[in-house]
Amino acid sequence: MIAGVVVLRRGGAKVTAWASRAWVPDLAAGLVVLALGLVDLFDAPPLGPEPRYSSLPAILGTAAAVGLCRRAPAAALSVAWTVALFHLVAQAPILLVECTLAVVGFGTARWGRPTTVVAGGVSVLAAPVVTVLPITSRLVIRRLIELGGSGAWMEAAYRLGTSWRVVLGIAVVAVLGLPWLAGLAARFVERAAESRRSMVMAEEQAARAHREMEQAQEIARLRDEQARLARDVHDVVGHSLAVILAQAESAQYLQDTDGARLKGTMATIADSARTSLRDVRQVLSAAAAPPGPRGGGLDTLIDGLRAAGHEVDATEFGTARPLPPELEVVAYRVLQEMLTNALKHGRRDRPIQVERHWGEDGGDLRLEVSNVAEEPAEPNPGQGLVGMRRRLESVGGRLDVRRRQSPDGTVFTATAWVPVRAGGW
Repeated sequence: MIAGVVVLRRGGAKVTAWASRAWVPDLAAGLVVLALGLVDLFDAPPLGPEPRYSSLPAILGTAAAVGLCRRAPAAALSVAWTVALFHLVAQAPILLVECTLAVVGFGTARWGRPTTVVAGGVSVLAAPVVTVLPITSRLVIRRLIELGGSGAWMEAAYRLGTSWRVVLGIAVVAVLGLPWLAGLAARFVERAAESRRSMVMAEEQAARAHREMEQAQEIARLRDEQARLARDVHDVVGHSLAVILAQAESAQYLQDTDGARLKGTMATIADSARTSLRDVRQVLSAAAAPPGPRGGGLDTLIDGLRAAGHEVDATEFGTARPLPPELEVVAYRVLQEMLTNALKHGRRDRPIQVERHWGEDGGDLRLEVSNVAEEPAEPNPGQGLVGMRRRLESVGGRLDVRRRQSPDGTVFTATAWVPVRAGGW
């Protein structure tokens, strides 16, 4: 059977073509069986009064069953049993071409659903019972006489007695059962091959997923490294440039005769630039660890602002204690960014308030920086705030930025909590 469907749509619509030749082998097999049956029907004269064409429905049914056994094994089995019932009812002669119904047994076991496979096996066992019935066996004997002469078959039946029916049943089981077993074996072989292919595909998919996971992890690692590098460069360069800018602006208002103060300002600028260059080189070096705080810890940052000529009111509460290296870097960079923002956005005529609160019994270290803003506007949540939040969150800390009104203007307060709990490190 050849079927084809072609759908054509003009003007930008898609063109779909479908053609199926899956039924060509089955149609060819059915036509071959039909041809063999017609040859078998007209090759020898019938034995008895039945017309020559009385077995034509059986030939057509056999050809249809063979043609359907691959694509529709259940339907093929039903047609085969219809042919058997036709012989029982019409008592039409049995033809040699009907032996090809054994192909149906193969098809049910090879391509049928589980219920069809079971039905095929039951049919193999039930066929001998039908064959040895008096009506059926008489039709078989008649056909055997047509093929080989009456004398030989009558003599063989006489010698076997009634057991010739047993021999006939065994022969039917062999003719129908062996193809069914062969189909079942082919079915299991195919299932085993599919299972092996599925295992190979599963292993390939697992390997591909593993490679993709490794690639994703590498990309995430590179992005984290890039973000860390950006935060470090921002913290180092931003703070140093803010100090340099403040010194340069203050130098404009110095008297020309005040050479000592001018030299001090330039020395502070040079020191800030030199320190920033050193830290940037350390950030960009091959070392995996980010640059740590300078000697002196948090006090160094406050002293640097004071040296730049900016007024800083620093207060420390509680008992100071050494921090682990990881927390020391976080606290240093966070306070550095807080002071940088206060220096960039705060008024120069108002001091920067810096408070350090050491918690009791190993509690959190709270860093708080307040400044009067030049303009009553919200601070821009750029790289600095994002960097501080990520640094603190990486060690379980947090950041809070608030605004309040005061007689001097808008005051911004940034508060950071660094978890320094007893026994936590």
